[in-house]
Amino acid sequence: MLVSATEMLNKAVSGKYAVGQFNINNLEWTKAILATAQENNSPVILGVSEGAGKYMTGFKTVSAMVSAMVEEMGITVPVALHLDHGTYEGAYKCIEAGFSSIMFDGSHYPIEENIAKTKELVKVCHEKGISLEAEVGSIGGEEDGIIGAGEVADPKECKMIADLGVDFLAAGIGNIHGKYPANWKGLDFDALANTKSLVGDLPLVLHGGTGIPADMIRKAISLGVAKINVNTECQLYFQEATRKYIEEGKDLVGKGFDPRKLLAPGFEAIKVIVKEKMELFGSVGKA
Repeated sequence: MLVSATEMLNKAVSGKYAVGQFNINNLEWTKAILATAQENNSPVILGVSEGAGKYMTGFKTVSAMVSAMVEEMGITVPVALHLDHGTYEGAYKCIEAGFSSIMFDGSHYPIEENIAKTKELVKVCHEKGISLEAEVGSIGGEEDGIIGAGEVADPKECKMIADLGVDFLAAGIGNIHGKYPANWKGLDFDALANTKSLVGDLPLVLHGGTGIPADMIRKAISLGVAKINVNTECQLYFQEATRKYIEEGKDLVGKGFDPRKLLAPGFEAIKVIVKEKMELFGSVGKA
């Protein structure tokens, strides 16, 4: 049974910890993250980008797979299935497909249009018991070889979006997607504190959780961040474990070429990093 992310994140705010959103790409990814959440008695958010949704043949496939897996694996911890950086059209597709949480990324629209679309989606989602995340100030990252530094959101704009009734808010504080460049300046904690003072108990979201030092993560949580997104790190762990398996020639021994064996080291590697993140975020034992 999938749940919205609202209750788990409100609990995280009051308990001063964060819930991890781990993006899924296929069956192995989903199974590894769900198993780790159950083993560590941690709530979890499964993130699905529109690209990953398309790769897995569509949002209905993803929703059916996740719901069935939760049931078949006997998962009892709270699990939210969340659209990551959704377009306006994508949000409606996921609502229809049975997702329990949506992120509408209207940060590229003028603020008036972002407000209008967010307001409409808040109403639609809340009628169906679905949580809604909004974004203010785009998250940087590499795109076509150009690295964006990561915008710092205007706290006043954050307040305007927060007042629409969103369940949690992604505010850019200098964080970026993917690997962080060597000259990265770090998170802007003043901007985070200012935003927090205006939005009160509303859970804040930190995108681009890969590569942010642990002490910065802990400080961000202490300042009201209750959801942290992790994607690249799981991909890197999976890739390294798979490479090692093949470089050691294990795929050439016996039935080592069987995809169930070939993908097993990567599966275990994902579990390792997800557990590490859950421990860092403080969500272990909080289900």
